Amino acid sequence: MSNAKLTPDYLFEVSWEVCNKVGGIHTVISTKAQTVTRKFADRYILIGPDLQHEGANPEFEEDPDMLKAWRQSVYSDGLRIRVGHWKIKGEPTVILVDFTSLIPRKDEILKKLWETYHVDSLSGQWDYIEPVLFGYAAGMVIASYVDNFCNATDKIAAHFHEWMTAAGGLHLRKHAPYVATLFTTHATVMGRCIAGNGLPLYNDLAKFNADELARQFNVVAKHSIEKMAAARPTNANTCWGVNRTASPPTGSKTTSYGRARSTTPNVPKPARR
Repeated sequence: MSNAKLTPDYLFEVSWEVCNKVGGIHTVISTKAQTVTRKFADRYILIGPDLQHEGANPEFEEDPDMLKAWRQSVYSDGLRIRVGHWKIKGEPTVILVDFTSLIPRKDEILKKLWETYHVDSLSGQWDYIEPVLFGYAAGMVIASYVDNFCNATDKIAAHFHEWMTAAGGLHLRKHAPYVATLFTTHATVMGRCIAGNGLPLYNDLAKFNADELARQFNVVAKHSIEKMAAARPTNANTCWGVNRTASPPTGSKTTSYGRARSTTPNVPKPARR
């Protein structure tokens, strides 16, 4: 397949460190954003957590008029988001997601992850649950955006960084399989545990049983969702294939998996300022 066919029309990038400086992933994404924005313009959308819950964020400039009608529709689905720009070179479009509204649904969401993917969340504490809810909410936001603004022929990719966002990719694979998902772990949960506890990571790598070590180091939940995200990649050839329904029903458009989405956007997409 040619590079042109593999280049998405829309690219979403999801990280706990979008407009939230914690570590090295913040640097990775912020330093490449200018180049990506130059290529994709407003078709490149970053998604991060709204940890300030609508308070001031020094890295984020909100645009209250941007995608206003769509934001209201997302609110009606139970999610509060803010839309604006990251105050870095290129000023990429950013959606900050307040995932706390999903806390009352946490048991339902964790149950779905178990039933669909066998993600073991039983031992997960709040440092696991909150990122999982953020990732899941990000997946919901991407699916909503695609349904409202993208055409049936658009090639869409969503890139998720680290286990903290993995639930978003898993959500899309089930509910929006026309979106190609990518998952990058910059340092695996078990790699950190092995190295942090002084074990001979490289010498004995082939001998380690990651599942047993996850139980030993009490990181079963984090390891489980990371393992599942890495083990179930989606394929752009499949997501962006041409095997679409020849005659879609009136008022709908079909995806490469034959799933219908509305052809009429809720609101017109605004031009980038």
